[in-house]
Amino acid sequence: MATLCHSAHTRTFGKIGRRNAAKVLCSTQMPPSQSTIKVVIIGATKEIGRTAIAAVSKARGMELAGAIDSQCIGLDAGEISGMEEALEIPVLNDLTMVLGSIAQTRATGVVVDFSEPSTVYDNVKQAAAFGLNSVVYVPKIELDTVTELSAFCEKASMGCLVTPTLSIGSVLLQQAAIQASFHYNNVEIVESRPNPSDLPSQDAIQIANNITDLGQIYNREDMDSDNPARGQILGEDGVRVHSMVLPGLASSTSIHFSGPGEIYTLRHDVTNVQCLMPGLILAIRKVIRLKNLIYGLEKFL
Repeated sequence: MATLCHSAHTRTFGKIGRRNAAKVLCSTQMPPSQSTIKVVIIGATKEIGRTAIAAVSKARGMELAGAIDSQCIGLDAGEISGMEEALEIPVLNDLTMVLGSIAQTRATGVVVDFSEPSTVYDNVKQAAAFGLNSVVYVPKIELDTVTELSAFCEKASMGCLVTPTLSIGSVLLQQAAIQASFHYNNVEIVESRPNPSDLPSQDAIQIANNITDLGQIYNREDMDSDNPARGQILGEDGVRVHSMVLPGLASSTSIHFSGPGEIYTLRHDVTNVQCLMPGLILAIRKVIRLKNLIYGLEKFL
């Protein structure tokens, strides 16, 4: 979704890898509690960033402390997020200044990174230099970057959560698929998306990776079929995926298992980006206690 930067009054202000992936209501007039988590959002003007600004601002024990982006500089974070009241937090493109301000208060802080794969490593490293842990939700992040981040966090004793999804429903779907995969010989993934994108989706790839190398070979009857109508095989264990792109469809992922005389179907539908916010709030609360890199939100469920 394109970012809309409306005019506003200026305010003054004081693929993921397979198994070898890294295992890796207080009054506004009162000062925030020392237990309040100060949150900095990178990629603040993206749809997910704007939604996260509102979610963090409303979450108990959290406070938006910075909104970082290269667009909409100077506009109020609350206003670009559609909130009823301004937050008096302007969008900035200077992460160092925001981190330095938090470090001076000695408050607990977390950087939430929605940026791009090429900037994630530097963002996490910069956050760590100021004593802040990070939550990274950048679906196209490379495995090599995750590995490098894991080594850095281990050496620096700093926490970081890198997750391919913030949707709790998606995580539960994947966990259920792993359990089912031990009992069925046939499985196919069917996904629908309203807009063209990289397909198969990251969700489908993650599901296939999770049920791969568990000692099962799926769809043996036509595993060698090269008919394109049979969908794409992900991995070497015969997991097939079919991707539909139709305007108006909700984003949906279904996993169909079959055995003698039965079909077992798991399905997860997403209607909007709000589905990621419970997982984001959970991730922020958990990451402050980490001293290393954790891969996957499922580690906290």
